[in-house]
Amino acid sequence: MSFRSVQGMFDILPVQTKGEYPAAIRNWQRLERAFRASAELYGYTEIRTPLIEHTKLFVRSIGDTTDVVEKEMYAFERHHDQLCLRPEGTASAARAYVQHSVQAQEPVSRWYYLGPMFRAERAQRGRYRQFYQAGCEIFGDAGPACDAELIEMLVSLFEGLGIRDVTVHLNSLGSAGTRERYRDALLAYLTPHKDSLSQDSQRRLEKNPLRVLDSKAPEDQALVADAPKLLDVLSDEDREH
Repeated sequence: MSFRSVQGMFDILPVQTKGEYPAAIRNWQRLERAFRASAELYGYTEIRTPLIEHTKLFVRSIGDTTDVVEKEMYAFERHHDQLCLRPEGTASAARAYVQHSVQAQEPVSRWYYLGPMFRAERAQRGRYRQFYQAGCEIFGDAGPACDAELIEMLVSLFEGLGIRDVTVHLNSLGSAGTRERYRDALLAYLTPHKDSLSQDSQRRLEKNPLRVLDSKAPEDQALVADAPKLLDVLSDEDREH
């Protein structure tokens, strides 16, 4: 009997292999070294969190109407606990920060992480079910300087890798009040077109209409193209930020 890796998973080898497999390990290591160096230069320290977390952590942080939670998580039950393989790194970092009361030890925490994440997506070239995510998180400071710092760090990382033709596109989700106003505006726009939406988007419309913006269905994308823009409803405080 011949065994192969699970569909959507892959091996990273010392040599470059033929086909649609990732680059050799030395190329991965180069990227990892560059990311670690950039993060540490900007004052971030590494954290490592478990690959297995409680499913509810991601249901709460990502949202129960997202494709990640509804369709893509590797979730299972063990000893009456609902568990999953982590699909992203931010929620785990936030959980660790709160669980260990880090705010009592330092006013501002700058953390970075690098490791495997898991999503049961449709396997295709460049999109694997086990993938690697690098990220930075700042806790204890919500000022705009933190956003600028992270953007500058990423640009410097790309430049250090020889990628110099980089364009930065800025966006904002605004404050909770802004998001609520935008939710109402989006709902008012989409409701008359409800029957033209995909089944998933029709179901999500009342609970979380912002999820319609993420839809990959062609019929949804056609409607979203003319939808209200969140930037048009930002408060003065949000714009200043």
